[in-house]
Amino acid sequence: MRPAKTIVAIGGGGFSMSKPDPLLDRYILEQTGKRKPRICFVGTASGDDESFIAEYKAQAKRLGAKPSHLSVFKPPVGSIKDFVLAHDVIYVAGGNTRNLLILWKAWGLDRVMRAAYERGIVLAGHSAGGLCWFAGGVTDSWPGRYSPLRCLGFLRGSFCPHYDAEPKRRPVYRSLVKSGRLPSGWAADDNVALRFTNGVLTQIVSSRRAGRAHQLVRRSGKLEEHTLSAKLLSRGAHS
Repeated sequence: MRPAKTIVAIGGGGFSMSKPDPLLDRYILEQTGKRKPRICFVGTASGDDESFIAEYKAQAKRLGAKPSHLSVFKPPVGSIKDFVLAHDVIYVAGGNTRNLLILWKAWGLDRVMRAAYERGIVLAGHSAGGLCWFAGGVTDSWPGRYSPLRCLGFLRGSFCPHYDAEPKRRPVYRSLVKSGRLPSGWAADDNVALRFTNGVLTQIVSSRRAGRAHQLVRRSGKLEEHTLSAKLLSRGAHS
């Protein structure tokens, strides 16, 4: 039996943030089904910001996980693929999505991530770390503007993070989907996570009561937007 392929895309918040979100972070770890999962943090989009790495490691240890860190600026000795595939979760931090994609391609990390996905290793991340798995989405990788960006394509459709937190991002995403420059897709408020299983959206969760997800569909040249309710996470079981 082939393992389920799981991606958890977060609009904003999660491991490495200055204000930890233990509910979302625990939810991600629980997707592995393991008591002490091995989690690898990839901070390419933030230039391996040391403060992000420190926050992530502290949070992962608090939640009972075994943390490690993969850098393309100081790569591990030996095979990057072997290093990545030795984990249960790969968590990708936010930052500049365009830089992330360029560097991953240069190091072959895009193919390594595909291998991890096919093997059933949980892929997750917030902001750029949520966007990168889709066919495309909205990014602020270019200073001063929001733009469409083609991404890895592990998941069909497009994605927009920070839907409620960055007011100027929302109209750009709506316009890009309506015009067909981006395919139909999903948007997530901050502290909201979308779980995809084998490419299908299977659950939406939020660590705050007001958090929502949104589905945007282009049909006959018109835009349809549907607000999707999220399951509010608690300190109990989340699966």
